[in-house]
Amino acid sequence: MSAPYTFLLSIILLFTSQPCHLILTSADGRWQLLQKSIGISAMHMQLLRNDRVVMFDRTDFGPSILPLPKGKCRNDPTNTALKVDCTAHSVEYDVLANKFRALTVQTNVWCSSGAVMPDGNLVQTGGFNDGDRRVRVFTPCGTCDWRETPNGLAATRWYASNHILPDGRQIVVGGRGQFNYEFVPKTEAADTFKLHFLSKTNEKGVENNLYPYVFLNVDGNLFIFANNRAILLDYVNNKVVKTYPKIPGGQPRSYPSTGSAVLLPLKNLAAQAIQAEVLVCGGAPKGSYVQALRGNFVTALDTCARISINDPKPQWVLETMPMARVMGDMLLLPNGNVLLINGAGSGAAGWELGRDPVLNPVLYKPNSIIGSRFETQNPTKIPRMYHSTAALLRDGRVLVGGSNPHAFYNFTGVLFPTELSLEAFSPGYLDAKFNNFRPTIVAPKSTSTIGYCKKLTVQVDIAGSLAINFVSVTMVSPAFNTHSFSMNQRLLVLDNEEMTALGKSRYSIEVTTPSSGNLAPAGYYLLFVVHREVPSHGIWVKLQ
Repeated sequence: MSAPYTFLLSIILLFTSQPCHLILTSADGRWQLLQKSIGISAMHMQLLRNDRVVMFDRTDFGPSILPLPKGKCRNDPTNTALKVDCTAHSVEYDVLANKFRALTVQTNVWCSSGAVMPDGNLVQTGGFNDGDRRVRVFTPCGTCDWRETPNGLAATRWYASNHILPDGRQIVVGGRGQFNYEFVPKTEAADTFKLHFLSKTNEKGVENNLYPYVFLNVDGNLFIFANNRAILLDYVNNKVVKTYPKIPGGQPRSYPSTGSAVLLPLKNLAAQAIQAEVLVCGGAPKGSYVQALRGNFVTALDTCARISINDPKPQWVLETMPMARVMGDMLLLPNGNVLLINGAGSGAAGWELGRDPVLNPVLYKPNSIIGSRFETQNPTKIPRMYHSTAALLRDGRVLVGGSNPHAFYNFTGVLFPTELSLEAFSPGYLDAKFNNFRPTIVAPKSTSTIGYCKKLTVQVDIAGSLAINFVSVTMVSPAFNTHSFSMNQRLLVLDNEEMTALGKSRYSIEVTTPSSGNLAPAGYYLLFVVHREVPSHGIWVKLQ
């Protein structure tokens, strides 16, 4: 490095050692209506590596308002709503062009699950009636459509959860009446494996353990949460290796008392013992579902519970949110903060069972001290109730859609009409006032391939004054979002190991990629550079 640039970096280091550097401390956010109608209600949502988002609702809704192309129709004599349906129940949304096209899904995807495989294909499983054992594949090619495999599952899967494993398979956990798990694709015997934890957490007549929260721990085992407690599962040997205590108070957090959960950002990846924390927020008090069926809408839970899952004696720590929330979504933002969005203030998940829409998102800052972690954001004008969705986009916005609390498409005569619109929520870090601090990634290019435990050099442009101690590189796995849970969601912080000035406003950052598939399963990730809590636009990288 030449002498002038060495001097420049010395000046930068001196500046950042002083106490007056700017840190983003307030973010109100703003909303933008993207589409008044995409023709269907976005009950399920997945961002793919070509910056397109696949969405779908269900095939027994009756006709949508989006026709299928070229006279395509779905013929199903068992369909209770419509035997022949020539309308779409799935779309592909092009984020960059703000356009969408109809897709053809043949079987009922209602309350299904899925994840993106290491090759970038969305592999999606289960559903209702004729779809409950289907495996469906969507390849991100711009003109592709759904491909379906009958009897691709060993058991019927409705309200199950999926996660990508270090070996590239998906595990499919639970579902209505299924106290077991299985794997996709079927590289071995198409068996199911009993999981007694799911039968123990099942409340008769209510359940409160559907769509369990599943996270891959850094040791390769699976953290599985259902109802109000969790286990650590060695899925290879079908053995529970740790049992966690109930959340204080014992209130349920799983469907239909639907809260949400995230695995908080994984940091210090070179440490001998990597901390892994799970955050569970919101839900509905025990009995809320039955009470809602009777017309009594109980106020939702206003607490979050956080636990360090690898501690010798892990304990839940409760925190109070600014507002109660059931059926909310939790998303990891590129800077490591958590966004709570969508949902209701009372009731439970299910047809017509939610009330008091929560229009304000809330930021949760996991690195702040307890008692100062929440920030309320600006509200939307559109209630997002049962069957609403949200997904992080490459430019840092959050795509929001869905909301259908009804058995059919109901646009009038109901409290909360079927919602066909798409919105974008822009967190405060996208405000123009932070443009001088926003990094622009110059290299590597999207979509580059990176390996495990390798040195990675990232070049960025930063126009404003640099705070070198507040620069990091993050990797985010795009999640499959439905029913308030983003499956396979994961964020890793690659610490800034060395930063070099390359010229005016251009810098080189050296980081080390994750060491194994236990930390980050192979596949496509969004890579961001974060400066003073302000993230760059992401680039796609393929980890293999």
